[in-house]
Amino acid sequence: MAIHFDAEQRVFHLQSANSSYVLQIVKGEFVAHLYWGKKIKAYRDSSPLAFVGRAFAPNVDPKDHDISLDTLPQEYPGFGTGDFGAPAYQIGQEDGSTVTDLRYISHKIYAGKPSLPGLPATYVESDSEADTLELLLEDQLTGLQATLLYTVYSTQGAITRSVRLENHGQQNLKLLRALSASVDFRDDEYDMLTFYGAHLKERNIARRPLTSGIQAAESRRGASSPQQNPFLALLRKDTNEDAGEVYAFNLVYSGNFIAQAEVQQFQTTRVSIGINPFDFSWALEPGASFQTPEVVMVYASEGLGEMSRILNKLYQSRLVRGKHRDAVRPILINNWEATYFDFDADKITAIASAGHELGMELFVLDDGWFGRRDDDHSSLGDWVTDLRKLPEGLDGLARRITDMGMQFGLWFEPEMVSPDSDLYRSHPDWCIHVPGRARSESRNQLVLDLARPEVCDYIIQAVGSILASAPISYVKWDMNRHMSEVGSAGLPPERQRETAHRYMLGLYRVMEELTTAFPDVLFESCSSGGGRYDPGMLYYMPQTWMSDNTDAISRLKIQYGNSLVYPAVTMGSHVSTVPNHQVKRITSLDIRGHVAMSGNFGYELDLTKLTEEEKQTVKEQIALYKEVRELIQFGTFYRILNPFEGNEAAWTFVSEQQDEAVLAFFRVLSQPNERIQILRTKGLNPNYLYRHLDTGRVYGGDELMYNGITLPRLEGDFVSLFWRFEKVGEQ
Repeated sequence: MAIHFDAEQRVFHLQSANSSYVLQIVKGEFVAHLYWGKKIKAYRDSSPLAFVGRAFAPNVDPKDHDISLDTLPQEYPGFGTGDFGAPAYQIGQEDGSTVTDLRYISHKIYAGKPSLPGLPATYVESDSEADTLELLLEDQLTGLQATLLYTVYSTQGAITRSVRLENHGQQNLKLLRALSASVDFRDDEYDMLTFYGAHLKERNIARRPLTSGIQAAESRRGASSPQQNPFLALLRKDTNEDAGEVYAFNLVYSGNFIAQAEVQQFQTTRVSIGINPFDFSWALEPGASFQTPEVVMVYASEGLGEMSRILNKLYQSRLVRGKHRDAVRPILINNWEATYFDFDADKITAIASAGHELGMELFVLDDGWFGRRDDDHSSLGDWVTDLRKLPEGLDGLARRITDMGMQFGLWFEPEMVSPDSDLYRSHPDWCIHVPGRARSESRNQLVLDLARPEVCDYIIQAVGSILASAPISYVKWDMNRHMSEVGSAGLPPERQRETAHRYMLGLYRVMEELTTAFPDVLFESCSSGGGRYDPGMLYYMPQTWMSDNTDAISRLKIQYGNSLVYPAVTMGSHVSTVPNHQVKRITSLDIRGHVAMSGNFGYELDLTKLTEEEKQTVKEQIALYKEVRELIQFGTFYRILNPFEGNEAAWTFVSEQQDEAVLAFFRVLSQPNERIQILRTKGLNPNYLYRHLDTGRVYGGDELMYNGITLPRLEGDFVSLFWRFEKVGEQ
């Protein structure tokens, strides 16, 4: 078992592959945190809780002035009984009070991992992969029960947490805050790492020292958003890519979230994460329950690189599901930047034919194929083929393309509705709105109310009918605006603040039903690019369009930032035309290809306009990617040079057997009289000999990692190298 219980000391010791997590039942009633860090064989109370009386610290036991909830490091702290830190939960009661007092009742330990009803979560394929601890807590006055769930992966360095809240009393309760996890650290000597950004510049890295008070990342937009991401990590001051301690938290959720660290008065730190309590409440009637989303927690002692490899492996193997999880992903051509809304069947066929001749495997028809969608002002919600553009129908176009030997894919934006649409004219109350308030439009569209089952039913039926009507093997699922005037005509007044979370539950239900009904379809999530790139979406859709910004230089940072948490196989990355449509930058086809080949490879430009020289380059890129595709999509990723810190970026992909590697190097701007640069790679076997396939030279793995390899002199701006190494023996 990966969970050990010392009945005498009332101590639980959870052991993942590389870490230990220890908690204790104090005074028989309070669940306290003792240790989280590098794996230890046994916990023998080397750092017991120190109970010291503090001024202004209320005492839960009037006979013991040394124990206060304001100083006890708790696992799931509440509000109103002496803990003045940020609570993990808060309950409103019929008498207007918000004081609750959860105390330990019982526990159980078992093999395996439970699923979370209606929510995405990591999973196991065998009960032997993980063990689960359930701690039952109860507030005797109200009958509120909280079950704290901890799952430990025995062969992976991850622990997951969530909470199930149940009303076993007689009165109606209201959840005002229901976070998924809280961890109290005994010091504050950390930096906090989060992500920030905007549309077209997602996943920038913010690292700053903790200071007194609360610092947080959060979304109030109805989506995890490009502005923030549901991820937070604490890093020791000396932590870097390859060394130092990291404590990471990632919420498996796609809606409003908060991830925060609070440095408290005695230089301790509380990290809490979960559904954002802003504009949230949930009516919990007698007999009802509420399940919080899952948090994935990772400890690493060897820097951010180790943290990333743990998360990447877990998500790739035990979050992503279905037949595409372990299958290589096709090289695609998307028509969006080639045509936007201005296309017909012949134009699409010509682009697909050119792609097939170059070795591409999948054609994706983007926005504009339905209703009367000539621009972004109409037709969202009317999922009927536009026969003006496609007179043979969607099936006719799809068969033209599949008859070439290519797969056919399709763009949808099912969660939205255009005011100029038949759907909106028939059901104007089906959008998120507040009666009497104006309905703010963004991109000329409104958000459908997925808190309403009938709206979910419509989406399932409409999208399902299209998928069944033609040989469609791929779906790009887009979402291009955030929520405003958040309200639901399907909910009573006392439940209006449930709308945003009920929307997410409805979305997850829609995705579950569609992906189950069409298991052969490869689904890619998108929200104007990376606006909803989170673990919740990856559970249903195994890859994400990272950004609408296809500029190779911008993508260096976007892909680097995403790699801290998300596997390369989940990253959609395309070669587009120049000048780039978003930043107007002109870069070589080589660097555009090398950046895009560092993820899930594709193209997004008018192939019919390429020169013969460009066609030859594209053909060579595709041939190369097919040779290394499995390595890049399923190998181990190592970051080498950080584009946020300098003029260069570098990373490498290494096969599981360490017998093959790809080393990618990128330089942004040329500098005069540059040094001769030596690049040290990572992840190789020091005992192996590797041949550099470009030069034929043979080097030891130890030499390439510890001494490095000299880079050639590169001329001009925006240049790159994409080198391959193969094992040829041992030394």
